[in-house]
Amino acid sequence: MPAELLKDPAGISCVFSDGRRCRRTVDGEPGELVRDLLEGLAAMVHPHGTIDAPDTLKTYTAAVADMAMFMRERRACGGIGRLPRGLLAEYWMQASRSRESATRRMVISFNAARGGGALQPGVRELAAGRHFTARPASSPLVPYTPEEWERLHKACRETTDEAFTRHRRALRSAARGQDPRDGGWTADNQRWLLMRLGPMSEEQAGAYLGFSSSWVGERGGIRAAGDELFPNINVVVAYRLLLGIYTGIVPDGIAGLGIGDIDWAGDAAVLLSYVKGRTAAESRTLPRRAVRLLEQWLEHSALVREHAPSALRGSLWLYYAYSGGQHWQTAPEQSAQERWARGQGMSVDRRRIRTTYLSLRDRSRWHGSSRSAIDPNHTPAVEGDHYLSAATPAQRETLDTIIEDAQHDLLSRSHPPVVLADEDAAELAERYPELVAGLNLDDATIAGLMSGEQDVFTAACADPLSGLHGPPGKPCPARPWVCLLCPLAVFTPRHAANLLRLKAFFARHWNEMPSAQFMAVFGPYSTRITQILERYPAPLLAAAAADAGDDADHQIPLRPEERTT
Repeated sequence: MPAELLKDPAGISCVFSDGRRCRRTVDGEPGELVRDLLEGLAAMVHPHGTIDAPDTLKTYTAAVADMAMFMRERRACGGIGRLPRGLLAEYWMQASRSRESATRRMVISFNAARGGGALQPGVRELAAGRHFTARPASSPLVPYTPEEWERLHKACRETTDEAFTRHRRALRSAARGQDPRDGGWTADNQRWLLMRLGPMSEEQAGAYLGFSSSWVGERGGIRAAGDELFPNINVVVAYRLLLGIYTGIVPDGIAGLGIGDIDWAGDAAVLLSYVKGRTAAESRTLPRRAVRLLEQWLEHSALVREHAPSALRGSLWLYYAYSGGQHWQTAPEQSAQERWARGQGMSVDRRRIRTTYLSLRDRSRWHGSSRSAIDPNHTPAVEGDHYLSAATPAQRETLDTIIEDAQHDLLSRSHPPVVLADEDAAELAERYPELVAGLNLDDATIAGLMSGEQDVFTAACADPLSGLHGPPGKPCPARPWVCLLCPLAVFTPRHAANLLRLKAFFARHWNEMPSAQFMAVFGPYSTRITQILERYPAPLLAAAAADAGDDADHQIPLRPEERTT
């Protein structure tokens, strides 16, 4: 239904896509300018435009009143077509950013509705040009602290679970009841009546029973029973916040969900389609706990959905509000969320919920991405402004550690492995003078390397107490495969059998692990061991393969959790 212009007082009336009706007037500001601006606004409202919420419409009508008052004070008469360029520029230079943007859009929309020739020369270019009020610099959204995150999750979980428990208990009570006109005004009979006729006020209940509303109120009323059977606004707020915590979907995407957006792929998988304001339609497969939450909400709201108008039953967040002129609602107002948060002793910003979700979730699925990004849906600039720069101190320390480890690995991979084809110390000193100089090896160290006194599983270590992977002065705690990339490792012919055993260990893990996970854990070491084994003569490898024996893990010093099946 197109928006309708009102005349006395001037205003606009419309119906949004979710069925909500809205009527806004511009009191005290009559005149042709107001009518022209409202005409431009009507072309921007659903179904012809993108304005599809009461708060947005309120912002635009407030801008209409502000611009009309400014022009009246300067004795500017007539509509938009008679406004000079200089006066419009004066208004926009002193207006707030939101009112400048709103009135610019309405002026452009009015001109388009009149065929493009309704404005004076230069005014159209001014309206479509650069805004005078600069957009304020955006500050990164800071993730919730672990304590705040856990507190929010606990509050939402307790609210939803307690309400769902009361709902199930009320359904059992209704099953035991009967018509209160026959069985009396008992708790079971109250719920029986509500289950069959839907939410009702004390006046409606009294009319059904043939008594006054005060008679119903004196006997306990009916509101408490209604809140048990039908989820109220606080319960809806908690469910929506909890879905955001579990999925990280943007707030506007969660607010606009409908039953048709839920695509059940079997009994335990859901593909959820939603609209993200910046990138339009998106979809994602929900994690298991989000699926369970949706299942619980659909069961919780099934009864209220039965009694709702048919046009509204497709909205996911349908509920009944006892106060206000419009009882059937499809989305809580922002003020309702703020009231619920104050009742829990906290403040809630739904945008920060998404930021926190992204900062906490596992990013292993993007291993091997062609670009350095946290989320493929974001540009690097967005990530740097809103996510990376907003890390907590603990997360920054973790990121620094990851960067240092990555730099160390890159340096290690740039050097070829040290593989000795002969165990003669004299030949070592003769053939590898750069090795001796680079590792600062003396005669005693060379003798230890050649004799096997400093052997670890895969190599001979030039300095087991160097502390590269542990505290200085203590034996190195590194796992067997870490030696493959260590600059202190020297591989001799006697290590070939163990290297083959470790290569077989990698092969077994490759068969058991997802490829992305294997490459993240063992990928660099698997590549390195191939480079090392290529430096051994073929006859030596054949003999070592015979000595390596079977492929059992017990030949490798492993922890229980590292063994393969």
